[in-house]
Amino acid sequence: MRVLHTADWHLGQHFLTGQERTTEQQAFLDWLLLTVQAQNIEVLVVAGDIFDTQTPSYTAQELYYTFLVKMQGTGCRHIVVVGGNHDSPTMLNASRRLLRQLRIHVVGGVPADPTEQVLHLDGPDGRPGLVVCAVPFLRDRDIRLAVAGETPDDRQIRIRQSIAGHYAALAESAAVLRQREQDVPVLATGHLYAAGGEAREGAERDVHIGGLGLVGAEHFPVAFDYVALGHLHRPQVVGGRAHIRYSGSPVPLSFTEADDRQQVLILEFEGAGAPTITSLPVPVTRRLQRFHGTLDEVEADILAYDNSAFQLVAWADVLVRSDETPAEVQRRVQAVLQLQKAQVVAPRGVRHQRATEVPDLADSAIPLALLHELTVDEVFGRRVAGLPPERAAALTATFGELRQLLAEADPLAWQ
Repeated sequence: MRVLHTADWHLGQHFLTGQERTTEQQAFLDWLLLTVQAQNIEVLVVAGDIFDTQTPSYTAQELYYTFLVKMQGTGCRHIVVVGGNHDSPTMLNASRRLLRQLRIHVVGGVPADPTEQVLHLDGPDGRPGLVVCAVPFLRDRDIRLAVAGETPDDRQIRIRQSIAGHYAALAESAAVLRQREQDVPVLATGHLYAAGGEAREGAERDVHIGGLGLVGAEHFPVAFDYVALGHLHRPQVVGGRAHIRYSGSPVPLSFTEADDRQQVLILEFEGAGAPTITSLPVPVTRRLQRFHGTLDEVEADILAYDNSAFQLVAWADVLVRSDETPAEVQRRVQAVLQLQKAQVVAPRGVRHQRATEVPDLADSAIPLALLHELTVDEVFGRRVAGLPPERAAALTATFGELRQLLAEADPLAWQ
């Protein structure tokens, strides 16, 4: 059984000044269609965050459904889609009964009947070929939000145990054990932040209170021959165990991800046991390029930038450290950007930071920034930065809980 693992598409993402990444994401989906066909993929697994928000635009939904329809002509027998923390379980599940007729298995959120997460996928001969424990992002209502009187550390332990228990219950179910005895491989999905995983600053929103790694590699049962993870955008192995992996995002979603390798993972199962794993690079159509430095350095770097390897004009993050006036910095940088407009543009404009620290802020380790340049988490982090570490951690945990409750009640609240 040949399986392709991908995740974190974030269709409909609004980047900086509001542009959707439609062109880049369409290019990826077109490439994925050709790859599935060329690689004789039998099962496509998408491990969460199909969309960037719980209320995706019409354009984003059209990308998704058009792709699913076109997949019917590739020879791929099954598609498995699970919801991520950015996805709306209701929105994903709305079409799941119809999509099931096309062998597209959607698990947007944890179903009332846990056995609905166990999918039995047949091979071309009609015999069982793969069992998928299709676990979506486990929301607080799935693992209980809070217990009166517990400390932040107790809460972390309880959530870890709840998540691990969810996977253990599926691995020990009769439906999985029976197939294991018949030499059928078992794959599990997950959308979470595993212990030891490397998150990119500003790229991945915390999915549980504190943003700490809650589940380690040891918490995934040995019955799983492969664990297909989503949420972290950099491809990586969890806990040194090659069969537990994040595929990473196929399109760079922030400037912090510009130098990551975009990929999908191809799994070759020969009965039960760990599959052979091959990483397949995804072509990048638009470069996200940082130009940080002194005024002279930024000018020189922009003029020397060569975008010929990419299909689309590069988007630049420009930060100038200079004691020149903001007007002079803008004038000079905009002049070189104009000369290079066919190669690179700066959607967020030119940011300016003084090279010499302001005297009354000389003891501060936090650089000056405009409020609109900071995320909600960064603003809260600065507000508690001067508190004792234990107090700051407790407040951050409480803030995380409130944020999740509000986000579920009002999906637009944190966009």
